[in-house]
Parts: sequence; C-alpha cells; structure tokens
Amino acid sequence: MTDDATRDALIAAARDAASRAYAPYSGFHVGAALLLKNGDVVTGANVENASYGLTLCAETAAIAKIANEGWIGELTEIAIVGGRPERDALLGSDPVHPCGRCRQMLNEAAERSKTDILVHCASGDGKAVQSYRLSELFPAAFGPKDLGLIPD
Repeated sequence: MTDDATRDALIAAARDAASRAYAPYSGFHVGAALLLKNGDVVTGANVENASYGLTLCAETAAIAKIANEGWIGELTEIAIVGGRPERDALLGSDPVHPCGRCRQMLNEAAERSKTDILVHCASGDGKAVQSYRLSELFPAAFGPKDLGLIPD
C-alpha cells in the first residue's frame, strides 16, 4: 500500500484535473492522476460530447496521455476524484469509482506495468477515500496476458 502522503498528493492532482473537465451535459467533473514508476504524475479530466457515447472519462484521457508518450508500462497507482463544482470547490460526499470501460483500460496499463496497481477512489471534496488493488475492482480481467503478449 502506498503511503498517505503519496495518496493525498495524487488525490490533490486529480481534484486539480477535475477543475479542467469539460462537462457541460452532466455537470459532473472527474479528474484522474496516474503515478508512474519514476514518480511522475500524469493527469486527465473527463471530456463530454453532445453525442454521449463519444465522451472520454478522466481515466481514459490520462491513459491515452501515457500511451502516447510511450509510458503505458510505467503505471503504478491512480487516484480518481469526481463531483459537481460549486463556488470553486468540487462537491461530492461519495468516492467515485472507475466505470467498466476504464477498469479495462487500467487493466491494460497494469498488465503492461506488471503491477496490480493501487486505485484510490475519492469524493469530490477528497475527504472520503477508498483504496483497492485493481484486481479487487476487476477480477478475472481479460487483457494482453490472455493474448500471449505478456509472459507470466
């Protein structure tokens, strides 16, 4: 398990990313902060679209960033924060968890990283946090290992 300072810094970075979300339809801002093996943090925010199926989740946006930089195998940890913005604060009392699509995207990066990554799910205000290993959130996942692309 990560130390509290690292977890809290990731949650703060995710909250900052959520402030830049483009969410005119749902009004629900989500931010994600990925911790890489070298200590770098990469963030993403949700980007909605009038054709709802084309919306990008924060986790997907952040994963795309690391993939485009060649860092897909460097992920160790993620924090996800979500809520509704009001008066420059992100509100929400329940921790936000990754959707099924995002769990699949995270699994791809986790298998490439050969790490059962830590997933910190936080409320909009960052006060309620639940932490899991990805294997707890997404048991028996299908990924690159199943296609023989990553040796056991």
